[in-house]
Amino acid sequence: MNDIPLIVHLTYALDFGGMENLMVERINRMPAERYRHAIVCLTRVNPDFVKRISKPGVAVHTLGKQPGLSPATHAVLWRLLRQLQPAVLHTYNFSAIEYAPAALLAGVPVRVNGAHGRDHTDPDGSNRKHNFLRRLMLPFYDVCYANSAAMEEWNRAVIGVPKAKSRMLANGIDAERFRPRQDEEARPFFNQGEIVIGTVGRVQDVKDHATLLDAFLLLRELLPKQRAQLRLAIVGDGPLLHKLRDRAAAAGAADAVWLPGARNDVPDILRSFDAFAMSSIAEGTPGSALEAMASGLPVVGTRVGGIPEVIDNGVTGQLVPPSNPAAMAAALKHYVEAPAMARRHGQAGRERVLRRYSMPAMVAAYQDMYDSLCERKLKIRKPVPSCAE
Repeated sequence: MNDIPLIVHLTYALDFGGMENLMVERINRMPAERYRHAIVCLTRVNPDFVKRISKPGVAVHTLGKQPGLSPATHAVLWRLLRQLQPAVLHTYNFSAIEYAPAALLAGVPVRVNGAHGRDHTDPDGSNRKHNFLRRLMLPFYDVCYANSAAMEEWNRAVIGVPKAKSRMLANGIDAERFRPRQDEEARPFFNQGEIVIGTVGRVQDVKDHATLLDAFLLLRELLPKQRAQLRLAIVGDGPLLHKLRDRAAAAGAADAVWLPGARNDVPDILRSFDAFAMSSIAEGTPGSALEAMASGLPVVGTRVGGIPEVIDNGVTGQLVPPSNPAAMAAALKHYVEAPAMARRHGQAGRERVLRRYSMPAMVAAYQDMYDSLCERKLKIRKPVPSCAE
C-alpha cells in the first residue's frame, strides 16, 4: 500500500463550503490505485462534514493552530509530514500558503498551492503584506494554480507566478446529483405558489449575505402583489448565521427567510428554488453557482472574481455590482415577473455546465497535475485510464 504516493491536503478548516466540497469530491473520485490521500486542518474539523469522505483510508488530522502567527504550528506540521512521508503537499488558499518551507524541510518532494478565492479582508488582492508573503513562498512551490482565469491572470501579473508554475483548474459539477426539478416532481421545503430565491454558501463576510437580505427586503417593496409569496433561503453555516437571523427578525421578515444552517441535502434544496443569488465580494470559480446552474436555475451574481466567467450575462443569469442591494433586487425582480425567462436562462445555464464544467474533467485535470509533477520530481508514473473516460 505504501508504494502508492500519498497526497496531503492542507486546509485552514474542514467544514461545509464550496472549496471543501470539491476537494472531497476529487479525493473520492480519484483512482485508489494511483494516489492515497490525507487531510490536515490547521484549525478545526466538522465531524458531520467528514462523513462526506467515502474513500476508505483517508485520515484527517488537525493541528490546533492558534490565532495569529502561531510559529509552533510549523513544527507540528513538520513532525506530521515526517511521519506521513507524502509525495505531495497540496495547500489551499492564502491561509495555508506559508507552510511550504516546513514541507520542504520534511522532505516532501512536490508542493502545490491552489488559489480558490480571497478573504473578505482583501477581496481585490491588494494587501501588500499578503502579496509579499505570496511572492516569498513562490520558490517553495512547484505549481501555484488558480480555479478561475481572473485569479490565474492576477497570480501571473501581481504575484509573478511564472508560466511554468501556473495552471488554471476549473471547478466541476456532478450534473447527475444536481439536476432540474421535473414538472411532475414534488417540490420539497416550500409551499405551492411560493417564489423562492435562494443561495448556498458559508455564512461569512466574503459572501456578503447581508446585501442579499437587504435586496430581498427591497424586492418585497418593489413587488407588493407578490410580497406574500416571496421567500428567501440562505443555506449554510458560519460565524454570521445568528447575526443574519437577528437581522431578518428585526426587519419583520423572519417568516419569509429560511436560514437552516448546514445541510446534507443541497441538491434537493436547489430543486425547490426558482432563482439563485450570489452576493459575494470576492470569489474564485463559484461552485455553488455551478451547482445552481446544473439544477436549471437562473443565477444573479456579483461582478467579482470568477463569477463573470461562469454567468453569461443575459443568457444564463444576470451580473450586478457587489454590495449593491438595489441592483440585485432589480435583477431578481426580472425573474419573478418573467418566469419563462427564468426557465430559459436556467436551461441555458445547465447546458453551459455540461459543456464546460464536468466533474470527470475536473478530476482528470487535477490528476494530470499530480502525475506530471510526480513524474518529473519522483520519476514515477503509473499509467491508468483517464478519469474523463
